[in-house]
Amino acid sequence: MPNLLQLQHIRKTFPGVVALDEVSFTIAAGEIHTLLGENGAGKSTLMNVLTGFYAPDQGNILLDDQPVRFASPRESLSQGIGMVYQHFMLVPAHSVLENILVALQNVPLLFPRRQLREKIAQTIADFGLELDLDSPVWKLSIGAQQWIELIKLLMRDCRLLILDEPTAVLTPQEAAKLFKVLAKLKQQGKSIIFISHKMREVMEISDRVTILKKGRSVTTLESGEFDQNRLAALMIGNDRIPEWQKSLPFSDELVLEIENLAVRNDRGLADLDNFSLQLKKGEILGIAGIAGNGQKALAEALTGLARVDSGKVLAAGADITRSCARSSYIAGIAHIPEDRKAIGIAPDLSLDENLILKSFRSARFRNGFFQSRRAIRQNAQEKIEQFAIKAGPSGSPVRLLSGGNIQKVIIARELSERPQVLVALYPTRGLDIGSAEYVHKVIAEGAGDGMSTILISEDLDELYKISDRIAVIFRGQLVGYVDPATASREQIGLMMSGEVPA
Repeated sequence: MPNLLQLQHIRKTFPGVVALDEVSFTIAAGEIHTLLGENGAGKSTLMNVLTGFYAPDQGNILLDDQPVRFASPRESLSQGIGMVYQHFMLVPAHSVLENILVALQNVPLLFPRRQLREKIAQTIADFGLELDLDSPVWKLSIGAQQWIELIKLLMRDCRLLILDEPTAVLTPQEAAKLFKVLAKLKQQGKSIIFISHKMREVMEISDRVTILKKGRSVTTLESGEFDQNRLAALMIGNDRIPEWQKSLPFSDELVLEIENLAVRNDRGLADLDNFSLQLKKGEILGIAGIAGNGQKALAEALTGLARVDSGKVLAAGADITRSCARSSYIAGIAHIPEDRKAIGIAPDLSLDENLILKSFRSARFRNGFFQSRRAIRQNAQEKIEQFAIKAGPSGSPVRLLSGGNIQKVIIARELSERPQVLVALYPTRGLDIGSAEYVHKVIAEGAGDGMSTILISEDLDELYKISDRIAVIFRGQLVGYVDPATASREQIGLMMSGEVPA
């Protein structure tokens, strides 16, 4: 197959950081090329170079064997390179049709709306998708919104599609449908750069895989030359993957009971509606569901960050339904939030300061009326060693750490208070193999010490791997519980779509 795109010796630096160094690989016409790498390996920076957000300091980009330089995302798009980001670029109040029309290029002021509508509808039909062009985007599932982003690029006739963790928000059935669409695009001669941490998917759809490590391209492997173990070894290199084992069976003692809980959002719609759940001591209870079906409201209701409209939350028999985040009962529930950078940390404070955000009033961090810098630094050194945090220079803002290390800072802070319950909302989303395994190790060891965990995840492989039970949520209601030892992925996928088991 001829090469569509060639990257030659790409280098990109930021003050004090070499983000990319001598990155080279090619994308053939009509192939699915997967990009693998740990957090901080340079994947995002490389994609920003390809899409015109950054200009490389050195190296060449060849498109159809011709050198190109993109001064802006507009220029990259004009050359047929488009990206579906993890955070969609849609206007929620506008319809599907309006969002697609806004993305089109050179549409005249008095544009032929009917003809464009028919062309868009035909494109949607060609791929067997179900999208109501007149529906406002905010009413659609996350999966449907992702289809809109893909249709926008297809309507611009993009030749190279970049998909960043596209299955993170999809049910197994939706993911299978996406893979069929990608196969059809490949048959049409389009090229796809696929970014994922899910080895099952990489093995299923990749024609070739390129490994990035510490800003350098390690190797490119053809389909048939790799398996999951080889890819993991190349990604991790000499780094050790944390080892852990699931704890002994949990007890029947209830530590948390949720009874008919209702939580409404800012628009007055029910994020949780008549939701009930039971969590037992030492249990890891997985919550499966498509993003946007009430998971965030559940986590915030349990940690005092969302107002409960009706129903009860009982912790060890005590009613904590309307407790604020500072109450002693809520303080005993640790929280790993969905957006670690926005609400998990104080980004401009140092690592030392972030580690005591929940305990800065403690006597052990004070000298009379003043804080003890020595005690705070000693605490940080202990946590850095205990939780294997790769810290930057002392005193530098915590936001400068990689995503995996920021997650370790949050975990270290939350678990330092020895909580009875951990509410973990997508704790491994976007993390590499080593960082994800570390999170699993912490949760499993906590269960062994009697800590109970509500693990909210969109990754069924993760839920199967670590959960004692899996509860499925759909449109703010509990569909049912399943045993991960016996339940099939298809069964859980149907429940995630609202089908109640017989």
